[in-house]
Amino acid sequence: MPSWTVSISSSAQKSIRRAPRHERDRLLAELDRLAVDPLGGNTVRLHGLPNTARRRVGDWRIIFELDFDRRVVVVADIVRRTTTTYRRH
Repeated sequence: MPSWTVSISSSAQKSIRRAPRHERDRLLAELDRLAVDPLGGNTVRLHGLPNTARRRVGDWRIIFELDFDRRVVVVADIVRRTTTTYRRH
């Protein structure tokens, strides 16, 4: 049962639409898991950015912010991992 609400930005939605089908299914399943336990799994907090973390899904990274007061996970972006992935966030 989800205990957090997941809000997905338009750029993250666009990334999901453009991902290959088998990867899209994995990303959507991981978004469901974020609603249950946003700090579990392959989640790492990002240094220098308060309440911001990323979750690894194969070659993809889900970058999100946590609002602990309202229990909302705000998915800022979903990107394929490259050498410059974290420079944008």
